[in-house]
Amino acid sequence: MSTDADPDEQRDAALAAALAAALAAAAAAAAAAADAVERALAEDLLADGDITAALVPPTATGHFVLRSRANGVLAGRACAAETFRRLDPDLKIVWHHHDGDTLAADDPVMEVTGPLRPILTAERTALNFLGHLSGIATLTAQFVSLAHAVHPSVHILDTRKTTPGLRTLEKAAVRAGGGTSHRASLSEAVLVKDNHLAGTTITEAVHRARQLWPGRMVEIECDALDQVAEAARAGADAVLLDNMDPGAVVEAIAVAHLEATGPILTEVSGGVTLGSIAAYAAAGPDRISIGALTHSTTALDLGLDLIWTEGG
Repeated sequence: MSTDADPDEQRDAALAAALAAALAAAAAAAAAAADAVERALAEDLLADGDITAALVPPTATGHFVLRSRANGVLAGRACAAETFRRLDPDLKIVWHHHDGDTLAADDPVMEVTGPLRPILTAERTALNFLGHLSGIATLTAQFVSLAHAVHPSVHILDTRKTTPGLRTLEKAAVRAGGGTSHRASLSEAVLVKDNHLAGTTITEAVHRARQLWPGRMVEIECDALDQVAEAARAGADAVLLDNMDPGAVVEAIAVAHLEATGPILTEVSGGVTLGSIAAYAAAGPDRISIGALTHSTTALDLGLDLIWTEGG
């Protein structure tokens, strides 16, 4: 009897694993949103609370529409919703878009109705989260579009160059823009960089990683072809081609596949811009990681517009 795995069972197992990963990521993002909002509101609301909103009569109510002022991609909805919920769980909120949706200038994103005081107190915190995270999603979408125009299967990855305390949210924003998350912590995968090689060799690092962390991805940062060859021969799962020009990337990919003892991923990293992403994608790597997705974004301009008030 054949011991080969049934293709349908393999497909079902892969789908189940992908679903479990997506659910885990969603749960992590929800928990991160609650934590970030709690810390953000604590910065604003000290013992005396919002002393300006207190000038508004407690009976005053209003209806607001949050609009995008520019083209972009939405991210951070959970943070905005949690901000308003923390200030008043009875506020009526209606969303017109989901994270990952494309926005045009003047598009309504959400509406909020209820007492003026909590809406005014929540406004800036909600906009800060939405603007920052939507800016990340928007920039990511631009990189993905340019890369996929020449290499549809290449993955655009973020890095650990994230705002301290906001990594989970920023990586979720990258995914909303069509990107892929690199490792979220130092425990998820082994990534041997140049400073690690001050105390070991590439081959020793790969072998030691296999002994200590079987099953974890092992990736080696390389800035020269001889390093690519050594990493591939040592059995690394991936090589990170650091600060190479597109021509050198083509050579490095060829070396990696020639010398590899099994499947190997190739990843480009270092100084990739909107102007150069197409050339790097055309070189044929599996992945391109871009720190600028999270450390050099411009916030998407959004605003909360008052539609009506009553009872003041």
